Amino acid sequence: MLRYIDYDIVFQEIPDETTLAINLTNCPNHCKDCHSPWLWQDVGELLTQESLLCLLERYGKAVTCVCFMGGDAFPEEVEKMASFLHEQTVAKVKVGWYSGKPDLPANFKLSHFHYIKLGPYNEKLGGLKNKKTNQRLYKIKENQLLDITDSFWKE
Repeated sequence: MLRYIDYDIVFQEIPDETTLAINLTNCPNHCKDCHSPWLWQDVGELLTQESLLCLLERYGKAVTCVCFMGGDAFPEEVEKMASFLHEQTVAKVKVGWYSGKPDLPANFKLSHFHYIKLGPYNEKLGGLKNKKTNQRLYKIKENQLLDITDSFWKE
């Protein structure tokens, strides 16, 4: 089951989107340099279809994207939530997922997503803004991963 501890409206996680970033807990990755270790515990409120719609209703059309931050313990549940959002006529938003895993799970369906970030955080390599980062942000186009990480590398 997916649980979330908090959420925020962000402008830097997904390029050119006003994103509702939902911080999911129970992270199994425990990256050495993790900047959010409080997300390791299995705490918070259940993320249901109803609670997700309530969050979206709160912000209306101001939000153009929902990004699930984490959820690596239950990737199939993240995929179900993305599918739910994809099928909604009320909340037509783009969907992203930030995973700390280096690769997607087997049989993971990209068709419900617009963006996916992969890779554990490594303090020495930095986040997406650092050209040396091991993390990658992909835009999903025609069910393929298109690397757009360089969109963060503004001089």
